[in-house]
Amino acid sequence: MSTQVTTPKRRCRTCDTWLASDNRSTQCTKCTAASTLHAPKLPSQFWAQPALREAFQSRNIGQVFRAYRQAQRPTLPQTTLAAWLDLTQGRISEIERSRRPVTDLERLERWCNALNVPHHLRWFNGGIQEVHDAETQAAQPQSLDDLGLPYATSLPSTVEAVAELGRHDMERRTFLANALFSVAASVAPSRDWLVATLDEAGTARGKISGQQVEAIRRTFGVFQELDVMRGGGHARHQLSAYLTSQVVPLLKSNDPTNDTGRALYEAAAEQLYLLGWMAFDNGEHALAQRYLIQALRLAQAAGSTELGAHVLAGLSDQATLTGHPDHAVQLAKAGRAGLARGHSDACLADLWALQARAEAATGDAKAAIRSVHLSETAFAGVDHSNEPEWARFIDAAYLNGEYAHVFRDLQRPEEAAHFARVSITESERQNRARRGSMAQAALSRAALDSHDLEAAASAGMAAAKLAATVKSSRSTEAVGDLRTRLRDHHDSPAVRDFLDLSGALLPVTSTRV
Repeated sequence: MSTQVTTPKRRCRTCDTWLASDNRSTQCTKCTAASTLHAPKLPSQFWAQPALREAFQSRNIGQVFRAYRQAQRPTLPQTTLAAWLDLTQGRISEIERSRRPVTDLERLERWCNALNVPHHLRWFNGGIQEVHDAETQAAQPQSLDDLGLPYATSLPSTVEAVAELGRHDMERRTFLANALFSVAASVAPSRDWLVATLDEAGTARGKISGQQVEAIRRTFGVFQELDVMRGGGHARHQLSAYLTSQVVPLLKSNDPTNDTGRALYEAAAEQLYLLGWMAFDNGEHALAQRYLIQALRLAQAAGSTELGAHVLAGLSDQATLTGHPDHAVQLAKAGRAGLARGHSDACLADLWALQARAEAATGDAKAAIRSVHLSETAFAGVDHSNEPEWARFIDAAYLNGEYAHVFRDLQRPEEAAHFARVSITESERQNRARRGSMAQAALSRAALDSHDLEAAASAGMAAAKLAATVKSSRSTEAVGDLRTRLRDHHDSPAVRDFLDLSGALLPVTSTRV
């Protein structure tokens, strides 16, 4: 008795349709024929897709090949593209993965002709400048109030926004005087950053030297020290001048496509973050938000998930301070999700601490206490010798100060006082007046909540003395808040001394109460 052998059904490797039983190839007849034809002419809308525009901006034909295939529905297989370009599938794969761009003009011209690439997109014959100019013009905000808020797909557009922000800030123009802080403008970029961080990998090219990047990073270290020791209002305009005159020109002539190029973009993102933090500390929230959004975009371009998460920590802190703790929780969570692709225990500890502050502001005590515990756990694993420069001040003085504010908002004065004292001790050891001032203010609040007027006034006086030595609106406002809370107790001699001293040292605070 004979046994009939049934040939298993197979699908076309290109379109996934079932192959005819007599088809012995790996493609259906239609796809086999298509793979031998030339690439079709595509409408202008196809070439205008953001992913394709960025690929052409990279000047790397491998990125163009990948974006071209992925922009089609369904995604074009490498085998089909290889047939159109008279290459092997393996060669297409190699070109797409290579960090070294093809520079042979004859091959680039032949491949672009085969794919019917519009001439104005062919960077190797000068056409790409037309795209740069069009993108830059299209990306210009309709008003200065919009400057710096978009999280641009195009890096040239981002660099132009950075240049404009720095120039206006350096010239001390009041271009954002009437602009309002919008927390929604922070949340949307966090989503864009997270998607890009999870989906993208770094690529490579550039002209800057490692010595130049190191010089930029040393400058960042100097200004970060000035900010920590003397407050955000002290040297921001000098830093914005340095960014505009020294760093932006390098960004315009380099891209993050090799090690030094990526390092340049990361260093620029660090400086933008610091400018945003300085503006934040000085109470200029609209400007701070714009600097931070652009820092987030450059951190993504540099492939630095740790720095991007650090920027989101700053945006989370700002959202809580401006009365949007629900959004602050979202921003902190986005930072932690992105950080899964990187490693920084210091940044993780910071994100948990700021999430705790936001949760405390919403009254969710259970979640806030859990986040404080997770922050402490993460901080226990910190080795600052393996952390970036920007993480140096995520330390015991800073974190315990944040924990003190968490328990202050939860109206748990004993825990608040404990963490405030740790922060005060560490701040005194490092001569950090701003952090010490805010910790003393938290200690004063804890004493007031415990109905100890003398202790509250004593800590308040210490806060005022320290706040008078730095340019920090946060320190000044913390003292102003204490004046508001203590003025009803002016019959106490200790409280009167505090009110008199703080009014003399910080006259701005006395006009607010």
